[in-house]
Amino acid sequence: MTVVDINIHHLPEDLFSNEKILNGFLDSAPRGFGEIARVATTDSGKQQLILEKPAGYQNLNYVDGDYSAEAKLAAMDDAGVDYGVMRVPVWQEWLPLDICKEVNDNAHDIVQRSGGRLFSTACVPPWGGKENVYELERCVKELGAVGVQLACHYGQLYLDDEVFEPYLKVIEKLDVPVIVHHTPLPVEWRSVIDYTNLRREYGRIVDQATAVGRELFSGMFDRMPGLRFIHTMLGGNWFANAALLTPHASNKAESLSRLDPTGGEKIRSYLENNIYFDLTHPHSWGKAQVECAIEVSGADHYLFGSSFPVFYGWMSQGVEFVKKDLDITDEQRDLVLHQNAKRLFSLPI
Repeated sequence: MTVVDINIHHLPEDLFSNEKILNGFLDSAPRGFGEIARVATTDSGKQQLILEKPAGYQNLNYVDGDYSAEAKLAAMDDAGVDYGVMRVPVWQEWLPLDICKEVNDNAHDIVQRSGGRLFSTACVPPWGGKENVYELERCVKELGAVGVQLACHYGQLYLDDEVFEPYLKVIEKLDVPVIVHHTPLPVEWRSVIDYTNLRREYGRIVDQATAVGRELFSGMFDRMPGLRFIHTMLGGNWFANAALLTPHASNKAESLSRLDPTGGEKIRSYLENNIYFDLTHPHSWGKAQVECAIEVSGADHYLFGSSFPVFYGWMSQGVEFVKKDLDITDEQRDLVLHQNAKRLFSLPI
């Protein structure tokens, strides 16, 4: 059974040795808003790029050597993954255009060296200026990027904000899917910082669920019906919220309307046609939860991902989990592991 991993992290292979690129990453993190980026050394002697918010609370760690083409392909061989889709993990919230170009060029180079096994996604600042649009078009039309990556939010702004619409309309015209990666923390982050798992796992779930909800309720897919968003982290457990947050009209005459009962059919159509979910490291979520997600949203709406190399073991554990542990049909399994990715990204596989 063919396996496509749509969440293989990409950073420039010379991130730690190329002063321009390293400083581009370090300087782009907005220190004035509490994002602290620094380089440190691991216990094994490797360099790592650390992101903290606030100071002393680590949210991201990038280790030198984990992002090479060789590391990716070796992990894929070990896990039984045939193809992978690369994307920049989180930092695209801040990266300036000149560094994005370096990131995109290196991704294209890795694709060329992968023997047809790896594909890239465009990393571009999502503002509608012509230089950003030119880089997006270059990635898709010249470098062969199969999709576009965006962050859940940029500063205080989630993707339903009107400032992103000119850029999103170009994506819609290019007819490529958007991978919406979580950011280090949601906009409202202070309630989750004190405990590591709340900060590093639950904070990202909150960010994804908030982003999906805002997109669904904003009406943006009425204006841009061709957009296809693939949200990581199961869309922040969106399958558990779909029925609750889809408007329902009461069967009685109520004295007060406390919820908006309109638009349920439209929101269900957006979930059907515009929103998909990345099943990142599925074994971590649990058998009952993943089976429920597939039952609620449909196997045609979930795509396998590993978030490699956050944990090297997640890729192989995830493949084994989907292949052997889930009580789903072979047809559903093939959709999750292969067919959905092939269809949405138009992969030549």
